[in-house]
Amino acid sequence: MSDKKTVVVGMSGGVDSSVAALLLKEQGYNVIGLFMKNWEEDDLDGCCTAEADYTDVRRVCSVLNIPYYGVNFSKEYMERVFKYFLAEYNKGRTPNPDVLCNREIKFGPFKQYAEELGADYIATGHYCGILHEGDTHYLLKAKDQNKDQTYFLNQLSQKQLNNVLFPLADIEKPEVRKIAEANGLATAEKKDSTGICFIGERNFRKFLMSYIPAKEGDIKTYDGKVLGKHLGLMYYTIGQRRGLDVGGQKGETGRWFVIEKDLEHNILYVAHEGEERLYSKGLIMASCNWIPFEPEEKTFDCTAKFRYRQSEQEVTVNIKSECIEVLFKEKQRAITEGQFAVFYKGDKCLGGGVIEKALF
Repeated sequence: MSDKKTVVVGMSGGVDSSVAALLLKEQGYNVIGLFMKNWEEDDLDGCCTAEADYTDVRRVCSVLNIPYYGVNFSKEYMERVFKYFLAEYNKGRTPNPDVLCNREIKFGPFKQYAEELGADYIATGHYCGILHEGDTHYLLKAKDQNKDQTYFLNQLSQKQLNNVLFPLADIEKPEVRKIAEANGLATAEKKDSTGICFIGERNFRKFLMSYIPAKEGDIKTYDGKVLGKHLGLMYYTIGQRRGLDVGGQKGETGRWFVIEKDLEHNILYVAHEGEERLYSKGLIMASCNWIPFEPEEKTFDCTAKFRYRQSEQEVTVNIKSECIEVLFKEKQRAITEGQFAVFYKGDKCLGGGVIEKALF
């Protein structure tokens, strides 16, 4: 009987998960590919590419000579991720479904299913690292800082991080494509997926409109001037400049940008002068998922990100009984309710939580 350890790899049909599977096989693991379908394409513009992606998974697994399976978690995705996504937009907030998808699907039902297949480990093509020290698991930044995805994994628990492998931790993206090409993998030149996790690229306004009725309202300045009509507050984010359709009324000091969404009166407030009112000194979170556990110090310094494509910023964290207060060393632009603030100390991701409000 083989003493090889079995690892089930979450395969998306992209180059990253394809190379993750290849590397694990080269390392001597018994590798099984598992493709998740998390969205039913019974609605819109045919932008979701599940069938084409599964075809690519089959082609890659054939080259690697490993077994593969498909599993449908559409029901779980709808209940655990998409309903939250819609609820947040209904509140006028801007959620990040990719973070929830990792916690609620990829490291939830997927991991459980993989274990039922006999997995000793699960693996994904995420760009991040992991350090297992006994029963304590640390989430680490990837070598490729341009691709590091710890931001999206900030909600994982210790149980979810147990028996997890991230084969791309020390490999940069260009090298991943070279490895795929050298080994004849069909996904070598495939473009990276974008758009909403598992839903794909599509006309976002049209997509949201099919689930949340649009409610037009006034676009105003704080002094009461009406500049036009918005299509629905859910379509706009704080700091947004494009797509406001108030052309011809450009201010002397720059383009118009969103400064507030008034849900009660359905008003979108904009300004064009200096952006200082977009800059906040801190934020409040109701809670935080700490990795690996809550710090003993109730006040400490670290770095943080408030959106994925952002450099780390120096902050002071105050853990209070009723909330978590985060104060910035330098004021930050357009802190957005519903997004995640994620903390770092050196190479370690300390976890994160949902931004409830900005402090001015």
